[in-house]
Amino acid sequence: SILIDEARTPLIISGPAAESAKLYYQFAGIVRTLQAEADYEVDEEKRIVVPTEEGIAKVERQIGVDNLYDLVSVNYVHHLEQALRAKELFHRDKDYLVAAGEVKIVDEFTGRTLEGRRWSDGLHQAVEAKERVRIKEENHTWATVTLQNYFRLYEKLAGMTGTAETEASEFAGTYNMPVVPIPTNVPMVRDDRADLIYKSEDAKFNAVVEDIVERHDQGQPVLVGTASVAKSEELSRRLQRRGIPHEVLNAKQHAREAQIVAQAGRLHAVTVATNMAGRGVDILLGGNPEGLAGHEMLAKGLDPDGDEGRPEFERMLARFQKQCEEEGDRIRELGGLYVLGSERHESRRIDNQLR
Repeated sequence: SILIDEARTPLIISGPAAESAKLYYQFAGIVRTLQAEADYEVDEEKRIVVPTEEGIAKVERQIGVDNLYDLVSVNYVHHLEQALRAKELFHRDKDYLVAAGEVKIVDEFTGRTLEGRRWSDGLHQAVEAKERVRIKEENHTWATVTLQNYFRLYEKLAGMTGTAETEASEFAGTYNMPVVPIPTNVPMVRDDRADLIYKSEDAKFNAVVEDIVERHDQGQPVLVGTASVAKSEELSRRLQRRGIPHEVLNAKQHAREAQIVAQAGRLHAVTVATNMAGRGVDILLGGNPEGLAGHEMLAKGLDPDGDEGRPEFERMLARFQKQCEEEGDRIRELGGLYVLGSERHESRRIDNQLR
């Protein structure tokens, strides 16, 4: 992930810079009055927003200047551009979360929040103003190096992952690292199906829900992959309306990640996840007996790791092992874990994580 997906992400040494929060709030309010197409143009592909002549005139009237682009007002241009980018290009529950009064960036590749990371050049402050939370001071960049250039300083590089083969040419060209696929220990029994394409997102979600309902009624566990927090919550609302019990695993529930994934293979289980889903946690058909025993111990007020409760934990573990084995056999008869990708990610490597 770091070597490929975040290769161009810079490591930055920075320090605090004096910058008034007032202008960020002011321009966040101004851009709310501006209309797309008429007052500014959005280029999603290039990730830029450009104000039109009409939009510039509106801004000049609101802040009381004659020329937004003269030397005296040049700082206003920067605030306007960042406020427009925050409004149109950065979306809540997709690119970031708002938690405990803070704007937290969501990693597009892992689905996790990037604690302590902030967008630079005033963009993070513009998003904070947009969300009406407290603006933290802006940092000034003193030195920077991309992760790609940093890792190329090492004489030797090596790693192991399940999704490197699709990026073999990039590993070879960028890091001079060959990719060697390791054969599976047992023959592959996974049944891959072709993509289905729908006319609208609503039609797609309706089909996804119907597919989940059918599998759930049979008892087959379902793991659904989504591309963002917002999409996972939209699918969750639709499942709730159909009365389907399920778990949602996204950046908002990261603390329960291992617990949710460990039990995603039980009978009738439905798990809706973003691409953060449980790295390093196995989905066992029938469920994880140790996790189930530990959960029941905690429900009874007992410590599953304590010496005093150990005999009771062992008894529960034996009972759940038998239960999970029986459930696992039934699930194999139903076809095993049903993995449903709800949309394609821009990175094929991320799609392969669902396999």
